[in-house]
Amino acid sequence: MPNPNQRRDSHGRFVTDHHARNRAIGAAAVVGLGAAAVGAALRYGLLDRFFPAAEGHEAPDLALDQPHPEPGDRVPPAFRPDPTATPTAAEREALRPPPGVATGFTEDTRVEELTPAE
Repeated sequence: MPNPNQRRDSHGRFVTDHHARNRAIGAAAVVGLGAAAVGAALRYGLLDRFFPAAEGHEAPDLALDQPHPEPGDRVPPAFRPDPTATPTAAEREALRPPPGVATGFTEDTRVEELTPAE
């Protein structure tokens, strides 16, 4: 049964009504554009001031109201490293570069001899 509210053109054919479809496409475009804008704002950190990071801790020694340490100020002796202590085998192993990392040139890579400047 045809819709009695549907219009016909001059040739007698039914004219399709796209108003509902156009509204749905427009609404989806607006929602997509809004989501893209929020995603870009999150990606580039534009909303960071509204969502402060909860990780880490306060650093009272770096506060602006604290006096700046003078050159003569030193940390307590319990926190100073011993400059005469020899590192243990585990510490030396921890400082060793991983295998496969180039530690320097293994051969001379120059193409031509260096000539003295005149």
